[in-house]
Amino acid sequence: MPLRPSAEPAVGFEQRLATAIARRIGERRFDLWFRDHTKFVHTGDSVVVGVPNLYFHDWLQKTFGPYVRAAAAEVLGDGVAVRFEIDPELFQAARRQQEEVPSAGLHEPAPEPAPASAKKPPAAKPQAAPGGRAPKTESRNPNRRRWRSLSEFVVGACNRVAYASAQSVVEEPGLGANPLVLYGPTGTGKTHLLEGIYVGLRKRNPEQKVAFVSAEGFMNRFVASLHRGTQPAFRKQYRECFALLMDDLTFLAGKKRATQVEFLHTFDAVVAEGRQVVVTCDCHPRLVEDLMPELVDRLLGGAVWGVLPPDPETRLALLRTKAAAAQPVIPDDVLEFLAKNLRGNVRELEGAVHSLRHFARVAARPVTKELAREAIGELLRHAARVVRLAEVDAAVCAALRLPAGSLKSKSKAWAVSHARMLAIYLARKHTSATYGEISTHFGNKTHSTAVAAEKRVRRWLEKDESVTAGDRSWKARDLVERIERELQQ
Repeated sequence: MPLRPSAEPAVGFEQRLATAIARRIGERRFDLWFRDHTKFVHTGDSVVVGVPNLYFHDWLQKTFGPYVRAAAAEVLGDGVAVRFEIDPELFQAARRQQEEVPSAGLHEPAPEPAPASAKKPPAAKPQAAPGGRAPKTESRNPNRRRWRSLSEFVVGACNRVAYASAQSVVEEPGLGANPLVLYGPTGTGKTHLLEGIYVGLRKRNPEQKVAFVSAEGFMNRFVASLHRGTQPAFRKQYRECFALLMDDLTFLAGKKRATQVEFLHTFDAVVAEGRQVVVTCDCHPRLVEDLMPELVDRLLGGAVWGVLPPDPETRLALLRTKAAAAQPVIPDDVLEFLAKNLRGNVRELEGAVHSLRHFARVAARPVTKELAREAIGELLRHAARVVRLAEVDAAVCAALRLPAGSLKSKSKAWAVSHARMLAIYLARKHTSATYGEISTHFGNKTHSTAVAAEKRVRRWLEKDESVTAGDRSWKARDLVERIERELQQ
C-alpha cells in the first residue's frame, strides 16, 4: 500500500539510520539494496522504509528486516516500529528505468526490477523472487546468460513472417496467434526469436511472470516433482504464468506419455486464460513423430510458421552484422564471396567470420578473398557438396519407410508411385541430372515420364493437396519438407 503523509523528519535522521544499517550489513550490501532504491520516513511512532516494488518489499523485509529494526532502535530508541511499504515515486522511477533499458545486449532480466548495480544476487542461497515472480530459465546463474532481442535479429525472406509474428506476440500477447509455433532446421534463429519474445514481454510487463523453459528442462522438473511429491508447486509455476515459452518441443516426442500429457494440460490451462504460448520445434508439428495427436491438434490451432535456412541476401546481411563488431575489418567483397559460397546456417556463417579473423591475426595479413579461401577452404569445399540421385532415392525411402530399391521397381501402387514422383521432383530441384538420367535411374524408358511426374508434384504443391505415399496420407508440402530434411542429414 502507498505511504501515508509523514511527519517532519528528525534532523539528519535518514543519514543516521542509513549509517547504522550499513554498519550492520556492510557497505557493499547497503549500496546494492538500499542506496538510491529506498526511502526512510519517520512518522513519529514508526519508521517507514519506502521501496520501489513488491520484490524489494518482500526481499528486504525477509533478509534485512532485523538489521533495520535494530538500527532504528539505535537511532530513535527502543519500541519504534518498522514497516516496509511501496513508495509511488520509487515505483515510477523503477518503471522509467526499465523502459529506458536498450533492447540490444540485454542480460537475462532479474526476477523483478533489480538495482542497476546488481551484477549478481546476494551471497545467500539462490532463490526465486518472493511471490513467484522469478522468470523461469535454464541457467543456474541467471545473470550470466545473455538474452538476444528482436532488434538484433536479421530479417530476410527466409524468416520475415516468423519475425513479424514474434513482434505481434510482444505487442499483443494472447490476442493474436495462440499458440505461435516456430519451426525449422537447427541454426536458423528459432531460439533467437523465442528469446526476443521473452525480452520484449519482460520489458513491457515487468510485473508479470514469463516462463522460458526448454522441453528437456520441463520434463526434468516434472519428473523431479513426481519424485518429491511437489506437483502442485510445479503446476502453479507454469500454469499461472503470463506467457509460456518452450524451446525445442521436438524433445518431448518419444518420451514417456506422462510428460506429454502434463504439457498438454499446462498448455490448455494457459491458453484457456487467454495467456500466450510460444513453442519452437525442428519441423512442422504434423511431422513430429511420436507426439500425441491431441497435442499436435492444439499446436495447429494457432499459427505455424517456418524459419528457413538463410537465402543469399540474408546470408550477406548476417555476415555484415557479425563482421561489424570487431577487428580486423572484413571488406565487403570478401563478405559477398562468403555469402555466395557458404550455404550453411547462422552458426556456420558466424564460425566462418571468427575463423577468418583469427587466421588473419595469426598470419598478420589483411583479409582478402585469397586469405578466405586459405583460411576456410575445408568449409567452402563442404558447402559445395553435390547431391546425387542415389541420395535423393535414399532420402525418400527413409522418410516414407519404404524398402531400399522400391522406387526403381515396377510397382504401380500409390504408396510407391507417388513416392517415385516426389523423388523425381526433388531430383530436378536438388541435382544437376537431366530428365533422361532421372528417368533411367528410376526405371522409366523415356524422359517424358519424369517431366509428367515433376509437373504433377508441382500441382500438388500449388493446390496444397494431400497425397498418399508410403504407409499414410500427407499434405504434399509437409511431405516434401520432411524428405528435404532427410536429404540434409
